[in-house]
Amino acid sequence: MSISRLARIPLRSPSRSYATTAGLNALAHSKAENLSATWKGTSATGGNTKNFIGGTFVDSKTTQWHDVLDPSTQTLLTRVPETTMEEFDQAVDAASQAFKSWSKQSVIARQRFAIELQYQIRQNADALAHSIVLEQGKTLADAHGDVLRGLQVVETAIAVTSNIVGEKLEVSKDMDTEVRKLPLGVCASIAPFNFPAMIPLWTIPLATVTGNTLILKPSERDPGAAMIIAELCARAGLPEGVVNVVHGTVPVVNRICDHEAIKAVSFVGGDRAGRHIYERATKNGKRVQANLGAKNHAIIMPDANKNLALNSIIGAAFGAAGQRCMAVSVAVLVGAAQSWLPELVERASKLNVNGGFEKGADLGPLISPASKARVTGLIASCADEGGRIHLDGRNIQVPGYSAGNFVGPTVLEGTVGMRCYREEIFGPVLTVITSDTLDDALDIINENKYGNGAVIFTQSGATARKFESGVNVGQVGINVPIPVPLPMFAWSGNKGSVLGDIGFYGKSGINFYTQNKTTTSLWRQEDAIGNKASVDMPTHN
Repeated sequence: MSISRLARIPLRSPSRSYATTAGLNALAHSKAENLSATWKGTSATGGNTKNFIGGTFVDSKTTQWHDVLDPSTQTLLTRVPETTMEEFDQAVDAASQAFKSWSKQSVIARQRFAIELQYQIRQNADALAHSIVLEQGKTLADAHGDVLRGLQVVETAIAVTSNIVGEKLEVSKDMDTEVRKLPLGVCASIAPFNFPAMIPLWTIPLATVTGNTLILKPSERDPGAAMIIAELCARAGLPEGVVNVVHGTVPVVNRICDHEAIKAVSFVGGDRAGRHIYERATKNGKRVQANLGAKNHAIIMPDANKNLALNSIIGAAFGAAGQRCMAVSVAVLVGAAQSWLPELVERASKLNVNGGFEKGADLGPLISPASKARVTGLIASCADEGGRIHLDGRNIQVPGYSAGNFVGPTVLEGTVGMRCYREEIFGPVLTVITSDTLDDALDIINENKYGNGAVIFTQSGATARKFESGVNVGQVGINVPIPVPLPMFAWSGNKGSVLGDIGFYGKSGINFYTQNKTTTSLWRQEDAIGNKASVDMPTHN
């Protein structure tokens, strides 16, 4: 999300009213009540979300609040504070104090926390998923996937005892040089709305097992999962102050960038916010990793397995209502595969758009009315610029959810000069481009400013090899629609999708949260028995 968009998010007005939890259907209502009754830091029945500072859930003293609404019904679920600067500084102070002891804990002790955290997440995956469905609008199955992909990072962090080993070499007779990986200090994580569990779990386990402490700022649109995770960290035995959670928008983001005690910032989100954070934080001497926007392409060759290709692209384009940074948002139909467009449209039209808890739902609503307005505007721009709307989801009606932020699956046919191609839509919209050859399709991808990922569907090994060698993106899929690497590897987007040169999770994650200390020591064997000093010029042996 951009800084300018953050600034336009309305704060709660006393005269503004929303549906109470009675606006939820019976199934969603029961989940909301259970969340509010079970978890200390969050509410799904209209109460306030709290800060988590020094191991305690604390009511904010702010006068500015952000309303979190169920995207399917506009029901008020919780109010999120714009954390005050005093409260923010308290969180940083708690993290700074905790670092003094946590950084000195053995790697075995820190590994034990990750082991316990993965157990706690598995035991409470339903609660996390329910919070995501209510606040973000994902289907229940997709929300569980959000949790699972974060859990995989926690499980990989358990291998810290192997991944953080240093290096040692006898560089000269009786002289050793040793390199150790040490923590940075207080770090910060700024998470987006589209993965409210996964992105916090990209940062919490790696920051903590390497000996750092963390300030987490979840999205003000759906902070519930992060608050549950914070409580699970405490249950897993994490000492007070190691992980702290604050909330807010531009002022809090800027304070993260400026506070001298914070040594590193991890960000996932939109282009303008990411550039702002990268420039401001690096100017203040911080290490920054920032994952920004994307425009991911799928090339469909005429020799592809048609059933696999069409089903894969539909799933990758419309899953999570297209609100994924690795969603396939452009399909490039090459040669004879252009004749598959009608069948692609037909299959997409059969997807079930519904509330996230409804049985059989394939995709739910967009996060907000503003997102819906932006997406529908980009759909309209296709026709305005001479493109064709093959499947139009703008006026979809979802029974029982008349106030929801729903946009149905949409298929556009356009060219690379159109807004619907140039801009990241972040909605259930697939733009189809045609190409005569693989070379032309590669040129389309390589000329795009973004570089998160691209995929090809083909049954030719030679074609796949040419694509893999020639495409300029960080994450490549061959008959795989969303080629996000598992967390034993590292996130590897490139070009305009990334700022910073150290990737998320995997070995890159370990490197991001550590600094090297090199020690050279000399313990001459002869000094144990020698009794005569040397006056010769020292030389290298």
